[in-house]
Amino acid sequence: MPTPPLIIITGLSGSGKSTALDALEDAGYYCVDNMPVALLPKFLELPLQTEARPGGFAFGMDLREPGFLHNCRQVFEGLRQQESVFTIFYLEANTEVIVQRYSQTRRQHPFADRQSLVGGIEEERKALQTLRGWADRVIDTSKYTVHDLKTLVRNIVKDDSTALPIRLQIVSFGFKNGIPLNADLVVDVRFIDNPYFDPDLKTKNGLHPDVERFVLNRPEAKTLLSHYLAMLDFLIPLYQREGKAYLTIGVGCTGGHHRSVVIATQLERHIRKQQHDVHLLHRDIGTLLQ
Repeated sequence: MPTPPLIIITGLSGSGKSTALDALEDAGYYCVDNMPVALLPKFLELPLQTEARPGGFAFGMDLREPGFLHNCRQVFEGLRQQESVFTIFYLEANTEVIVQRYSQTRRQHPFADRQSLVGGIEEERKALQTLRGWADRVIDTSKYTVHDLKTLVRNIVKDDSTALPIRLQIVSFGFKNGIPLNADLVVDVRFIDNPYFDPDLKTKNGLHPDVERFVLNRPEAKTLLSHYLAMLDFLIPLYQREGKAYLTIGVGCTGGHHRSVVIATQLERHIRKQQHDVHLLHRDIGTLLQ
């Protein structure tokens, strides 16, 4: 009988480790949170007194245990020498998101008792860098809802990379107002002739047919769309296979009124034809007439 899979869930406080364990429990895993790492080998030797054979074992381990960092390397290396097969999931998130999560739950960060919350997060991040390097899979949960993270974890253990549809957002913007903070990919279209300098088009935005024709008739715009759409057709399935829940594509021109609006609209139309979930936002379109 094959040995059930074994997963170690670790990472930063506030990164969603408890949510990941909940997802694994829903998937039929026998889960133990805050498991002392030194007890792991003994635990695996014990007969499990349950009526049903679990789909696997999952253990939450992190710096809540004082001796975790001191003992984990020896324990993990010992298990591998015994040819035990296990996978380490390391969860993390950016500092701003973790701060927000702690402000919502009002819980105490384990490293923030003698310093600020931000300082505690950064101290923990530094302390776990070596462990992060040992991980088989690093998951950044910054943009995940609880539901998205649970779905992602369930998909990983079921080896089903298509069950979690990627959510795409196309954002047109003006560089003079700054790049969208959540943009994963950014394309600069300021090399295309600017309709702003045409008196008949200046007060119209990129949603107007005249502006759209002006931009799309430029050879450089046609070439850009040909290459960039092909690149997105290549990249989006790869991002989805890796479990990325969100992808934001920024399209920028000078003011965010003309060229970026036209090109972003073309991207959205193409991606929608590929039957992806996509949302289009014209951030800086302003009040120009259509």
